[in-house]
Amino acid sequence: MKIWILDTKAPSHRLVRLNCEDHSDFSYLGDLDDDELTAFFLELQNDMNVEKNIKLLKYYGYLHLFIITKK
Repeated sequence: MKIWILDTKAPSHRLVRLNCEDHSDFSYLGDLDDDELTAFFLELQNDMNVEKNIKLLKYYGYLHLFIITKK
């Protein structure tokens, strides 16, 4: 699945927007299979429900993740 990403970082959180279509301000992440997506999601947050997020990305074609920075 071809994926484009927009990653916004702040001191308290991180907003990761994934999209299956090209957008002007997104950068190309790559053509990722399920195993590569799993590794990517676990890199973002190790306690993420990976299976659910992969299904949502495939169904809707986009996924927005709001990740709170743990101190």
